Amino acid sequence: MKKVVATAAAPQAIGPYSQAIEFTGPGRMLFLSGQIALDPGSGEMTGGGVQAETRQALENLGRVAEAAGCSLDDVVKTTIYLVDMEDFPAVNEAYAKFFASSLPARATVAVRALPKGALVEIDAICVTS
Repeated sequence: MKKVVATAAAPQAIGPYSQAIEFTGPGRMLFLSGQIALDPGSGEMTGGGVQAETRQALENLGRVAEAAGCSLDDVVKTTIYLVDMEDFPAVNEAYAKFFASSLPARATVAVRALPKGALVEIDAICVTS
């Protein structure tokens, strides 16, 4: 069964997509839409460079996961979208603080641009029993 997950604790979608989709069946999967460094309250970019943006994007992902009864500990796969691959080491440094115990599989992709001038966007897939 497919269910839309939405929370006011994370930035609202800025396009035609859901914050997350939960799938339940013989297990439970949660597909979290990409998050950028939007402040949930103001809807504005938080700025502060790529590490600060990475932290905010992951905090936003965590809030959406929590709205569905999951956490970042349940993440099995992420995709990171970077405007500048030179930022890869800085993103890794910030990212590692969120996934210290159980590192999910991951892909990192260079992109030409991201919404609202973001430097980084991150999406995720969670799995629980």
